[in-house]
Amino acid sequence: MSKKNQNDLAWEKLFEKYDILRKIEVDDCFYISAEKIKEFREPRLMAKFDHEVNLPKIFSDNQLAILPITRGEYVISHFETYKKFEDNNSSLTKFSLPSYLQSLNYDNITSEAIALNCAVASGIISDFVEDENILATVSGRMSSGDFSFYIDDVKSKNSHKINVNNSQIEIDAGYEGMSSLLLIEAKLELADDFLVRQLYYPFRTWQSRIVKPIRPIFFVYSNGIFRLFEYVFENIYNYNSLRLIKQKNYSLEDSNIALTDIQEILERVVIINEPRVPFPQADKFERVINLCELLNINELSRQNVTETYDFATRQTNYYTDAAYYLGLLEKNSNDEDEIVYSLTDIGRRIFNSSFKQRQLSLCESILSHKVFNEALYLYLKKAVAPSIDEIVEIMKQANIYNVRSGETFKRRASTVKGWISWIISLINE
Repeated sequence: MSKKNQNDLAWEKLFEKYDILRKIEVDDCFYISAEKIKEFREPRLMAKFDHEVNLPKIFSDNQLAILPITRGEYVISHFETYKKFEDNNSSLTKFSLPSYLQSLNYDNITSEAIALNCAVASGIISDFVEDENILATVSGRMSSGDFSFYIDDVKSKNSHKINVNNSQIEIDAGYEGMSSLLLIEAKLELADDFLVRQLYYPFRTWQSRIVKPIRPIFFVYSNGIFRLFEYVFENIYNYNSLRLIKQKNYSLEDSNIALTDIQEILERVVIINEPRVPFPQADKFERVINLCELLNINELSRQNVTETYDFATRQTNYYTDAAYYLGLLEKNSNDEDEIVYSLTDIGRRIFNSSFKQRQLSLCESILSHKVFNEALYLYLKKAVAPSIDEIVEIMKQANIYNVRSGETFKRRASTVKGWISWIISLINE
């Protein structure tokens, strides 16, 4: 059973004190002030959950979500507040920063603001929206004004009408062009879903203030790749009416990796002794990379990772263990006796290298382990991904640590398959 975090415990006390579950069943919604929330913990920590997996346990167990409606009040009900990202396997388009820029370095993108500056200066944003005349206009915190909308109920399948009155919103970047206003929500972390409110509230705020169309855009920078998603709200009064209409991926660096680059690593890498640590169970290698990128900016406690990233507690353990297995991450304890993660010297060297060199160094880290090495060799020999059963047979010969049951072998084999697929996906000759 996962250990409860501070938000879990604080919300359980609030639910008990105000009988919230029963009141939602009777009245459909429960309204709660920031002042009441603050009895147990700071509202800014208790009411902002960027991903569904971050919701407090009592919320997820009862299919609940929370939305702000004023600067000091929130509403809780069975709202459908999140949207899954669609697969974004589009090809990579290469751009460059102007050669005269000295204060902007794509090798050192440590914030959403720097990532956005690079995307604007290189022409990525203009290319995506097909407008060369965009100018920065609005950003930061502001009042939403007044508006109403309908949102789906995940239990009853009906909808709720919500009235918003001067709630606080935050816009990471707003760019106005000849024919539209772009409102951008920017992130440095990869995720499975996002909170629609981060696009919808700014959209409604500015839709009522100007006559130009508003274009809500979600922007994700990770591992040298700028991913842009443009959405449209087909019914401006319906929170759940958003639809993806465009998605593109961009890079500012040399991203050309050939099959021969991978083969060369496979042939020269030295196989190390299997470490006596948990064998990885983290299928999406991009998420291992993204976690390390965040640790390259700041060390993070286990609770920090779980509460701010798109991870459940168990996933935090899986993905940090995967980075630890590769020698990229180390674990220590802070003054509060919490586990704290930071990059090793090897990890810092890799994550401060160029895009292409980083990918090849990560491949080398993976392929220095016998299971992954032999699985990739089999993939290239057969020209088709090895099956789970084939990977399990390789694993059984590799003396991996503390994996015994058939089901455990299969779960770990899924990770091997995922990481090998990531290596193959790098080839773009």
